[in-house]
Amino acid sequence: MRLTTKGRYAVTAMLDLALHAQSGPVSLADISRRQQISLSYLEQLFAKLRQSTLVTSVRGPGGGYKLNRSAADVHVAQIIDAVNESVDATNCGGQGNCQQGEVCLTHYLWSDLSDQIHTFLSGISLADLLARQDVKSVANRQNMREKAGLDAKPDDVITTANID
Repeated sequence: MRLTTKGRYAVTAMLDLALHAQSGPVSLADISRRQQISLSYLEQLFAKLRQSTLVTSVRGPGGGYKLNRSAADVHVAQIIDAVNESVDATNCGGQGNCQQGEVCLTHYLWSDLSDQIHTFLSGISLADLLARQDVKSVANRQNMREKAGLDAKPDDVITTANID
């Protein structure tokens, strides 16, 4: 069981957006550079986040994205759900056809674990993450690197396949 790249990147990008929200709309190019995520992949993620009304776009010079609600009202599970991601501990994708089309002995155990993980992530907001010292330390390091011109080169940016 693991959260895929899509879910991880969506949460990372939203946290970056929340971290830099005080200076106005945040461009996807800035998020891409700081987090080393492909710009085209971020565009796909943010289309889904916009459809779920978690973010809003601002057009024109100085445009970008901003949170559509306060950081305290955006929870990690909402972000993961918005990009059609799930954290599923079952081997059958929650279908209950684990053992030759029927439920296996441990299906409900793993299904309950999946529910617990979703509940856990539903209790963590972007504001909770922003308040964490470890998040502040990493963000500070990234900002210092950006100011010093030590950003990743375009060839270093992580790329991944199209979403859905």
